[in-house]
Amino acid sequence: MELIKALILGIVQGATEFLPVSSSGHLVLGSHILGFQEQGIVFGVLLHLGTLVSVVAVFRHELVRMAWAPFLWVQNKLAEEDRHYLLWDVYVVVATIPIVLVGLLYNDQIQGLFTSVTIVCFMLILTGLMMITARFIPDRGRQVSSWRAFLMGCGQAFAIIPGVSRSGTTIFTGMLLGINRETAARFSFIMSIPAILGAAVLNLGEVFAHPPQAGAVLIYITGTVAAAITGYLAIILLLDVIKKNRLQWFGYYCLTVATAGLLLLYVRQ
Repeated sequence: MELIKALILGIVQGATEFLPVSSSGHLVLGSHILGFQEQGIVFGVLLHLGTLVSVVAVFRHELVRMAWAPFLWVQNKLAEEDRHYLLWDVYVVVATIPIVLVGLLYNDQIQGLFTSVTIVCFMLILTGLMMITARFIPDRGRQVSSWRAFLMGCGQAFAIIPGVSRSGTTIFTGMLLGINRETAARFSFIMSIPAILGAAVLNLGEVFAHPPQAGAVLIYITGTVAAAITGYLAIILLLDVIKKNRLQWFGYYCLTVATAGLLLLYVRQ
């Protein structure tokens, strides 16, 4: 039974990490419903690492170019196309600053929010409203810049609150700033890499303090692999949805889940 639960939560994490419906919100609700809280931080860290594998797999070509661009710049061999990737290196660093500050200064307070199903549900409502209104934002075809990257990073930092979608908030912010919606989505996914790594690093102490028991290894592997595969498919799906400007369907979904969560919470009481 625990293996089935791990598989379900792995699929939920992979699908919701990149789809604009809040992975943290779904994990809180899913754990609450399935009674899976005992897996705790270790399981959560491994699920996030699974989704990290998926985003690296989808954007492997861009990431290789971004990694190589600084070396070309040092060697004075930077072509115009490589300059784009070098700038994105800078923009990812800039976009990561807000979430680093929030994570370091308010980590304990943020962890406390993960125990509140009510907060998750109301934040899902907020996410839903953002996605519903996104279709009305005009695409002004602007590119990512330092200050736009920073503001998208602020959106990412706000999305630490469970129930607020990281991808939804950053893409929505980028669209508000006039960035082409597909460009905003691709940058949102790539800028998630340091955030996912950072979340894992922040919890490494807890992982080492409470290492997984031998009997739980298969459970953890199952959840991690499920998250990686589902995350890969979710990114491909969202890129297609954004191209067609149909984010509102995710908004309706968030409102439905939030309503069901609130009803379940108060019925159980």
